[in-house]
Amino acid sequence: MDDEKRKYTNGEVTVFWNPDLCIHATTCYMELPEVFKPFDRPWIDMSAASTERIIEVVKLCPTAAIDFIMNKDLKDDELVAETPAVFEVKVKPKGPYIISGDFTLQNEDGKTLEKRSRVALCRCGASMNKPFCDGEHSFINFE
Repeated sequence: MDDEKRKYTNGEVTVFWNPDLCIHATTCYMELPEVFKPFDRPWIDMSAASTERIIEVVKLCPTAAIDFIMNKDLKDDELVAETPAVFEVKVKPKGPYIISGDFTLQNEDGKTLEKRSRVALCRCGASMNKPFCDGEHSFINFE
């Protein structure tokens, strides 16, 4: 089991997500897709609905994989900053994935490869500098 639940806040309420309890019942994103976005990172956007509506939907979770606490009820060591910075992934036509935002790119051993705000990652498989794009896609007519 994860030692730490993931935390998301809007300053008024903090939502905790315990991935070990989640059975992907889809209740959260079927009820409030503007907040619960499973294909985005972070996947919970606390600014996209009112505190009351978020609490209402969190209470519908069948496994309590998502739960909440009002920030005024948090202990000092449980306080969280604003929701983590959003990052964006774009697929460039006939080219690489362009990732921008606040992120760290790590290899399979956890070693940091890059820590910057924008990177192009190969998606054609022909780069001589994987995982980074080196422009080889334009020479192999990658679609």
